[in-house]
Amino acid sequence: MNASVTEFPFNESLRTTIKGHLDRFEVRRKSDPGSLRHAAVAIAVIEGDVPGQAAFLLTKRTPRLRAHGGQWALPGGRVDPGETIRHTALRELHEELGVLASIDDVLGTLDDYPTRSGYLIAPVVVWLGGAIELKPSPSEVAAAYRIRCAELFRSDSPEIVPIPESDRPIIRLPLPVATVNAPTAAVLYQFKEVALAGRDTRVDHFEQPVFAWR
Repeated sequence: MNASVTEFPFNESLRTTIKGHLDRFEVRRKSDPGSLRHAAVAIAVIEGDVPGQAAFLLTKRTPRLRAHGGQWALPGGRVDPGETIRHTALRELHEELGVLASIDDVLGTLDDYPTRSGYLIAPVVVWLGGAIELKPSPSEVAAAYRIRCAELFRSDSPEIVPIPESDRPIIRLPLPVATVNAPTAAVLYQFKEVALAGRDTRVDHFEQPVFAWR
């Protein structure tokens, strides 16, 4: 695999590249969400544990949560009345991980992704420059990780798996901390394809595992 594709130095050049890819991408928003509730997640690009390497933030939800406890997730939640998806993503990033970012740090957005549990997720890509200290909220987050963007380009990723409960396959991403399922896997796969690789790729046809339907 070409090293220029899989290595992502955390610098202004990468920021410009990601923003350019997102600016050119024609985002699909569902005009009629039906019974789905609007939500937003932050794909936060940050310097990884390896200095100089770009990473994204991934959380493990505390098992005490009523919905999706213990699952792997991106910082995010329901859109409050009067909020834009960008403001929701930034608010959730602060509430869950103690990270303050501004609208100027938002590089762009990706497609709406409908979930079996009743949400319409809008992914928002945020650039976190400088030294960032993570302060996970114990009421929501069991742990937070910086996952190198290069991990999204592994030769064994993604895993596309049929399930008997649906006519659509599920998508999974093997990562160092765990194998992550949709919806998080679908959102991260589109981030990889669109924001990092510059390829127009859709993911709303991918299914979620049955445990995520509730």
